[in-house]
Amino acid sequence: MRLFFALILTFGMGAAYAQKVGYVDSEYILKNIPEYKDAQKQLDDISNEWQQQIDKKYQEIDRLKQEYKVEEILLTSEMKEKRLATIRLKEKEVREFQKKKFGIDGELFTQRQKLIQPIQEKIYKAMKDVARSSGYIILFDKAGSTTLIYTNPKYNKSDAVLKKLGYEPGKEKK
Repeated sequence: MRLFFALILTFGMGAAYAQKVGYVDSEYILKNIPEYKDAQKQLDDISNEWQQQIDKKYQEIDRLKQEYKVEEILLTSEMKEKRLATIRLKEKEVREFQKKKFGIDGELFTQRQKLIQPIQEKIYKAMKDVARSSGYIILFDKAGSTTLIYTNPKYNKSDAVLKKLGYEPGKEKK
């Protein structure tokens, strides 16, 4: 059994040596694309605006809680329950607003898809074109979750991808 795995490993490594492998740095590529920077700024602006609205709502809730604590001894049980119900309702509303804006399928996610996805698709197509035209069978992403211990800059195809997209490489550090 060990011999079988050793043979597969040996033949697999031999085949790998005959193939061309390169890598790109998608963070570097994105930093050199003005449309991406603009889209990211739009997303940041939208996100900050919504966060300010959420913060304002939480401040209002805190104010209501403080008022309740100050007046609690003067309130009847019915009045206490009514105020606590109002506070709980406002807390529920702000959580729903937060989820609607920042949740998994929230508006921020939708906006990100709308603004960033077309740029990512252009980059992917350019990467594919660079890989095919240069004879590479694999292009790794240095910025992704793949851990590359050592990379020889000779095999970095990030600038080729930027050129394919029509941008001037080298504005940001790799």
